[in-house]
Amino acid sequence: MADIIRELALTFVPLFVAMDQVGNLPIFLALTQKGTATHRKKTANLATLTAFGVGLLFVLVGKAILSLLGIEVADFLVAGGIILLIVAIRYLVLGKTLETKDLSGTEMIGVVPLGTPLVVGPAVLAALLLLMGQHHIAIVLSSFVLNLVVQWALFRQANRIVAFLRQTGVTAISKVIMLLLAAIAVKMIREGILTILG
Repeated sequence: MADIIRELALTFVPLFVAMDQVGNLPIFLALTQKGTATHRKKTANLATLTAFGVGLLFVLVGKAILSLLGIEVADFLVAGGIILLIVAIRYLVLGKTLETKDLSGTEMIGVVPLGTPLVVGPAVLAALLLLMGQHHIAIVLSSFVLNLVVQWALFRQANRIVAFLRQTGVTAISKVIMLLLAAIAVKMIREGILTILG
């Protein structure tokens, strides 16, 4: 039992750092600020399910697919960075992330960019790939699911955070967060390109 707990800790921590659940929360608020409480809950559920699906698929067939297609982790960095950069620029310039008059009726942001590449993006996929080579797949999957539960719980508390900050506060924070998101996206693209060129 002690060995299992140790293995879980050794796999949980890298995934926790890679997933950055706390850092994802302000971005979740920014993307869902115009939605209702019900919309935020649905988006949280969809984001978590999407992240789980992407992560599980990657664990099961990721290595084979990447090898078959000749795709490197650096390619994920560039692709994920581009998606996040587009989302950030749209919000900063247009004040919205999607072409929709009512964001409260749109749950697809739970799939992209929240579920992937935000919750499960290049960093998490790379961590999963690395951990699978060092630990049993059941241990890695358990740690991955535990991290997703933590992320889901934080997303579900978003309504209380919105009530505390009020709409003006959320809007102001959202602008700052989206600027940071743009910088993170550029960093991802830069790291991916440098890895490819190196």
